[in-house]
Amino acid sequence: MKHGPTVRDIASHAGVSIATVSRVLNDQEHVSPGTRELVQQAIDELGGRGPKRRPARTGAVFLRCPYVLTDYFGLIVSSIAETLDLHGRQLVLNAGEAAQHSPVLPTLAGRPGIGGAIVVLPPEPGEELVALQSTGFPFVIVDPRETVPRDIAAVSAAHFAGARSLTAHLTALGHRRIGLLAGPDNWLASAARRAGHVSALADAGMLLDPRLAVPGEPTVRFGFEAARHLLENKNAEDRPTALVAFNDKVASGAVAAAAQLGLRVPEDLSIGGFDDIDLAQATRPALTTVRQPLAEMGRIAVGLLIRLLDHHRLDALHVELATELIVRESTGPARR
Repeated sequence: MKHGPTVRDIASHAGVSIATVSRVLNDQEHVSPGTRELVQQAIDELGGRGPKRRPARTGAVFLRCPYVLTDYFGLIVSSIAETLDLHGRQLVLNAGEAAQHSPVLPTLAGRPGIGGAIVVLPPEPGEELVALQSTGFPFVIVDPRETVPRDIAAVSAAHFAGARSLTAHLTALGHRRIGLLAGPDNWLASAARRAGHVSALADAGMLLDPRLAVPGEPTVRFGFEAARHLLENKNAEDRPTALVAFNDKVASGAVAAAAQLGLRVPEDLSIGGFDDIDLAQATRPALTTVRQPLAEMGRIAVGLLIRLLDHHRLDALHVELATELIVRESTGPARR
């Protein structure tokens, strides 16, 4: 009877260690695609069997979104729920601002009946995400707040490119003093959008005036107060002719502040937002904004998680989806 090659035979033929061959045969992680192909080629040439296929992980998907499910977050969560239903997966939802104070991540890997998780804009420090990943528990991050390690799956929008396109639109309209109503300083999206804004200014031969950049929480109230700070008690030459807001809520607050100060939008002041939620079209005038594919972010996150649950290898762990500039009535040529 002819026997197949041993692990030692395959390792010798491929020029790798026995431990590496064992990891490939058991379809374990931490093996580079090139090494995996080398081992598989050795198996084929020696007439052996391929790797064992592990059964898919069962259980419900834990969806953590510790925010009020309106607008931005509601669109993402709805998309995730609908897509999981198409895959026949049950959903366990953990949502609401009160959930921010619950120590959820350290307990996920040991929860009975939970197969994997999707975490939206996690407020937890990066160390907790790394610790969860080290347990082998499959999860995907949507719109990470901090920089994510390369081996953790994540989905986000092209924040840099989106912000750059909005500011480039304003500079093309002749705006040179552009205020930035930025998001929180410690958010990854804030840093990327600021960098996109600075890049577009540089293309127009300008630098960001730090006096025109105000960071804060992405709320209507912040937009109103930050816009008043930049607009009131200033003569026409010092006042910005345009404002770039972190999101549509901040932009709508800026529109209200402009109206209170007697400034017309866009004749006296152009205002742009980000996200393209329903509020962008309800504001008067309707907002020029950057559209994020929020529903698609949810669908992509589910697709990545299902592949992880099926023990498929993911070569693209960080997926960045394109944004689109939507021009409406809130932006116009700079006043002379």
